[in-house]
Amino acid sequence: MDKNILFDVHGHPQFPVYDGDRDAVIRRAQEAGVKMIAVGTQFSTSRAAIDLSRQYPEDVWAAVGYHPGHSNENSHHDKKEQRETGQELFDIGQFRKLAGDEKVVAIGECGLDYFRLPDNFDADKFKKNQEKVFQEQFNLALDLKKPLMVHCRPSNKTQDSYLDLMDLVGKASLDLPVILHFYAGLPEITKKFVDRGFYFTFGGVITFSDDYNESIESIPVERIMLETDCPYVAPKSRRGKRNEPAFVVEVAQKMAKLKKLPLDSLIEKLRENVNGVFKIF
Repeated sequence: MDKNILFDVHGHPQFPVYDGDRDAVIRRAQEAGVKMIAVGTQFSTSRAAIDLSRQYPEDVWAAVGYHPGHSNENSHHDKKEQRETGQELFDIGQFRKLAGDEKVVAIGECGLDYFRLPDNFDADKFKKNQEKVFQEQFNLALDLKKPLMVHCRPSNKTQDSYLDLMDLVGKASLDLPVILHFYAGLPEITKKFVDRGFYFTFGGVITFSDDYNESIESIPVERIMLETDCPYVAPKSRRGKRNEPAFVVEVAQKMAKLKKLPLDSLIEKLRENVNGVFKIF
């Protein structure tokens, strides 16, 4: 594999928003030296991730999971996606069938999301529903010995979902790679996750916000990977536009500066991290 290859380990190029030009998006990633993991957020988008990985077997791999934003009735993490794909009830049996595919390299995204609480909700019930759905996917990852791709978003100015995640996962990360996607934890909780062996992904937000710098500085480069979370949160040079996997290059450039490493050295280390976690090559 080319030593200059970058991995976007968390994006959604299978989403309907790319239906009009998906081939061009993948081609731009190829030209930029970027390979990717297409991450599912419910059954339909997980199955679509596998389909895309089969269409581009040298460039795309898949993760299958059920986003915590879907776990409660009348909630959905992305209203546009809901209109295009419909909202689906969680069925672990469906995901178990998908997860056995050889192109599936992780379970997720799954986790806890307390950021947008619905009106007139029972907070304890809301959280318990998310915990139950997460636990079933966590157990599936343990059964299949595949990494766990976690979405964990706290409520405003708290670390509540991270603390709950710590309790739920316990020390299992020592036996199973657990990746905290779009990580936004404060330094004190970051140290606890580092000590327990978690991995962390960062995307375009680090190119236009300094809020993540202190945590990034405290995380060993051996635990860091990069993402786009496309189509969301494009990097600084394309702020407000649809994100895509090729744009992870800009994230790598900023990460190299934050970690005070030559870009080539960072890319080599990132590739080692991806291989160690996902066994892609």
